[in-house]
Amino acid sequence: MSTNRFGARTLVRGGAVLAVAGIAALLAAGTASAHVTAQPGEATKGGYAKITLRVPNERPNNGTVKLQVNLPADHPLASVSTKPVPGWKAEITKGKLDKPVKVHNTDVTEAVRSVTWTADAGVRIEPGQFNEFDMSVGPLPDDTDRLVLPTTQTYDNGEVVVWDAPPVADGAAEPAHPAPTVKLVDKAAGGDSHSHDAAAPAGDSHDASTGTDKTARWLGGAGLAVGALGLGFGAGAVLRSRRTGAAAPAADREPSA
Repeated sequence: MSTNRFGARTLVRGGAVLAVAGIAALLAAGTASAHVTAQPGEATKGGYAKITLRVPNERPNNGTVKLQVNLPADHPLASVSTKPVPGWKAEITKGKLDKPVKVHNTDVTEAVRSVTWTADAGVRIEPGQFNEFDMSVGPLPDDTDRLVLPTTQTYDNGEVVVWDAPPVADGAAEPAHPAPTVKLVDKAAGGDSHSHDAAAPAGDSHDASTGTDKTARWLGGAGLAVGALGLGFGAGAVLRSRRTGAAAPAADREPSA
């Protein structure tokens, strides 16, 4: 076998390795973002906000038909309303508080404890798809830095996935089923107490993604770029090898059988 052919095969193999690495990076990015998350990632303490639960379907053959989010009893929300989702019914469950809390100088003895969305017959979040469920909530607590929203996802085969792991410190490994969490920040001087994402373009809720979601998109794009580079590198090596072989003197080519 000639040196040119040997070199071409080596280059093609190198290109294939790069392509596989790119595909692996893309798959890893998809896995990293396949959690139930709360959008936006931040909201203002003491204010009102629209919180969106973004729910991906993680199963290849089954669909999501029910979602329940539990609201914190230690930081009760006096006002909770839902936005209609076609094909889904929302149910709000209230409960008495063990101890009344003051909200805007008013004693609150009852608060929303959970919100449940149930799909109509024949409706589900299909494999490879996601849906979003909006809540308008408030006033948000002003004595904590985060609002943790444990959520239960139910599939049409009866499988139940509970997203309830508490947030971890920066740099720590992310748990398998983290609870959707909204970071609560102090009101800016001169600002209002409405949603922290009020400046986001209307209808573009994806721009309010968390850092994990943005990182996953970056990794996905990088994976595609690396894969394309590897495939192009291998294809170019084959073409160069053929041209070199065709132009080589007859004496340098391998004798025919």
